[in-house]
Amino acid sequence: MTLVSAGYRAVRRTSELVSISECVAEVHDDWFRDLALARQTGLDVLEVGFVPDEAEPIVREIIADGWTRETSAVVGRIEEGASTSGELLGFELVGYDGGLWHTWRCLDGLVDDVRAATGVVSGRHGLIESEDAAHQAARWLTESGLGDPKVFDWAAAALYVP
Repeated sequence: MTLVSAGYRAVRRTSELVSISECVAEVHDDWFRDLALARQTGLDVLEVGFVPDEAEPIVREIIADGWTRETSAVVGRIEEGASTSGELLGFELVGYDGGLWHTWRCLDGLVDDVRAATGVVSGRHGLIESEDAAHQAARWLTESGLGDPKVFDWAAAALYVP
């Protein structure tokens, strides 16, 4: 599947878990359009990619919160259709909620629910290794409604080291 870049996220990576979610990892408050600026934070930098179909409802939510292409790196980069690049670490199931990015790991029991329903499990760094499995799990989570009331639309975020 073709992925578009949502920009760069500055995070503190550990050997056990890599995440773009504030719920389970230390992350910089902002997303970055520019790799050089993201690197100036002193944190590890990840480029985040989404397939357009999964990104669309998240972009709508960000815009509904008052952000625009000019004020949101995520909206701007996705609408530009910029390609992703770098070393792919894997996929994280994420959703947006009023300015916060949640992961399937921060909402009680979702990892177990996904495994029971789809057979999808995480591997190295807590990420899903198969792109197809990640999208299957994201679709199932969205359809299940189990992220309610925080997350309604889930996406498989591809995490790259640029």
